[in-house]
Amino acid sequence: MHKIDLEFGKDIYEANKKIADEIKKMFEERDIRAVDFMGSIGSGKTLIIEKLIEILKDNKNIGVIVGDVSGDDDYKRIKRYGVQVVNINTGKECHLDAHLIEHAIEEIDLDKIEILFIENIGNLVCPADFELGTHKRGVVISITEGDDMVRKHPLIFQISDFIVINKIDLLPYMDVDIDSILDDVKKIAPKKVFLTNAKSGEGIEELAKWLLN
Repeated sequence: MHKIDLEFGKDIYEANKKIADEIKKMFEERDIRAVDFMGSIGSGKTLIIEKLIEILKDNKNIGVIVGDVSGDDDYKRIKRYGVQVVNINTGKECHLDAHLIEHAIEEIDLDKIEILFIENIGNLVCPADFELGTHKRGVVISITEGDDMVRKHPLIFQISDFIVINKIDLLPYMDVDIDSILDDVKKIAPKKVFLTNAKSGEGIEELAKWLLN
């Protein structure tokens, strides 16, 4: 029974990878740069995307796919910026997958976007296993989550292309060692790190420039 479960799981991952590869190829043919933002609930993913839109919208046409277990709160926040946005509710699922993205992009006029931001479900475990066909995958954590998040959830950091450590403005008020977080990143997942305060916009300009390169 365990073997059957393993084989079934493998089939799911392989099927997802196949769809993700097709999506990525389609994005490349249309010269669309796509970014998957993963991270825990409350880490600041939505606000970071909002700030990126503010910085880029005058020069780039942007689309956004927002994933949530239920509701449309984040969708409404993004909608205010006048960009194309699609809301996905996954119900009991703790991650987006390539099949969901395949259907979501049917609701976007791809000829009119150059950048697609995808906000994944708030979770530091499930999203890591499911590629979405994006060019970049990033994980957002916040100072309020403590200084052990990287070593507690190594996989999602290892498969990411960049890491955002958000809410750095709260460092003086939290018993958190930022150097400990950065040391864990170096040991476990030596990736590009951005220190941000999404509320003020600190660090977002640097992130925007990096994502476009």
